[in-house]
Amino acid sequence: MIKKTAILVLLFFVLLTGQSAMASAPPSISIPDISINYGPVEKPEQFVNSIQILVLLTILTLAPSILTLLTSFTRVIVVFSLLRNALATQQTPPNQVLIGLALFLTFFIMSPVVGQIMETAVEPYLEGTITQEEAIEAGSQPIREFMLRQTREKDLALFINISQQEMPEDRMDVSLTTLIPAFVISELKTAFTIGFLLYIPFIVIDMVVSGILMSMGMFMLPPVTISLPFKLLLFILVDGWHLIVKSLVEGFV
Repeated sequence: MIKKTAILVLLFFVLLTGQSAMASAPPSISIPDISINYGPVEKPEQFVNSIQILVLLTILTLAPSILTLLTSFTRVIVVFSLLRNALATQQTPPNQVLIGLALFLTFFIMSPVVGQIMETAVEPYLEGTITQEEAIEAGSQPIREFMLRQTREKDLALFINISQQEMPEDRMDVSLTTLIPAFVISELKTAFTIGFLLYIPFIVIDMVVSGILMSMGMFMLPPVTISLPFKLLLFILVDGWHLIVKSLVEGFV
């Protein structure tokens, strides 16, 4: 009963203070009403501009996928992930560091391609010398050339046959819907090949340490605990980050 009385008194106090505050408060500022209307347009250009804005917003939404699948990011991040697993360092380096390094390496590798796109498509379009369709066509050529250099003929032929398209006489005539998946699986194969080569020396260290521990009868001691310092020492002595980044960058040249 006492608890109920206390709660009622507290509620009554809150209501009184709220009413007094509302009475003494200055008049509130009116907030404008914002609404979206639809209806018939007076000029066809208004409808076209709305569609262009919608397409632009869609492209911005797909920007992470474009960055991941049309650039060198896929190979770089997969190699870094396999390297961390080969070292068995758990979450070191953390994901934020690996993704950040992969992004900046992607910017560095793709800078010549971006420069060509700016020179052949963006700048002429902003100056008004070419149309939007011509800018899109000119801007897609450098990225298409980049992907074709890294795509295997076998992977490209696979998606051309699946789509039941005729084999184009020129590789530049391949559609992007066919080229992008072929480029991605080619990048994954290259990344896994590099990862396999990275695993070999570390597996040798694990086998040697495991054999030594078994010969000493130390079955309860995890071999990873002993082999990890030797892996790190080997990686430091050969300047591993320098070699890996160098091989990744030079692989796209």
